[in-house]
Amino acid sequence: MKIFGLLLVVLVGLGGQASASAPVHHLVYEFGYNTKAASSGQGTGTTTIDISGPAADGGMMVSGTDFWWNTVRARATNTCEVYANGNVTCSQAPYAISPMQLTLFPLLAHNFFHGLSPGGKSSWTRSYQVTAAIIPGASGMAGQSTTWDCSYTLHGKGPIANAAPLILITAQGTLNQQSGRSLKATSKQSIVYDPVAKIPAIVNDIRTHIPMKSVYSNDMIELKLKKG
Repeated sequence: MKIFGLLLVVLVGLGGQASASAPVHHLVYEFGYNTKAASSGQGTGTTTIDISGPAADGGMMVSGTDFWWNTVRARATNTCEVYANGNVTCSQAPYAISPMQLTLFPLLAHNFFHGLSPGGKSSWTRSYQVTAAIIPGASGMAGQSTTWDCSYTLHGKGPIANAAPLILITAQGTLNQQSGRSLKATSKQSIVYDPVAKIPAIVNDIRTHIPMKSVYSNDMIELKLKKG
């Protein structure tokens, strides 16, 4: 009986560990890279997000897998820790983050939209760091892992007409690389936020690299939630 009781305790413990490691949220976004998000077409695809946590230090683990349209298989899954303020640290191989995940991961942080008033009309700031190797594009290879300082000013524009409870938020910010080539970029975002689910439903992000060297100095990211 003692042995049976001990086995039961172990099995219950293992069951608790399994459920703890299961994703808390499973989200699927359609994306467009330098084009509008769509179900098909050049530069489009889906990104699947699994959120698990919390981690031991208070963050949450977020895994993102991009599947580009008209490709045979998905890209490697990128797993990063996202902290409450928006900090992102990608310390698991391949230590990378895609352009879509660079936009989306910080917005999934617990406190990223904490400054939004109940009426949806308020302004606040958000500063955070991203430490990762940022993949430049659909066919690009991950570069060296570096830290980017990101700073945004956000403005809640209030509920969207005929789309309650969704709220429109605009954001303007900068991204400054702290090592490597010390690259810089500006970012203009338009976010449709769901205050009930506490996740972004639609995101449009235009990043402009400084100094601009060609027409390719802009990255336009569009994300639309399809499952969540």
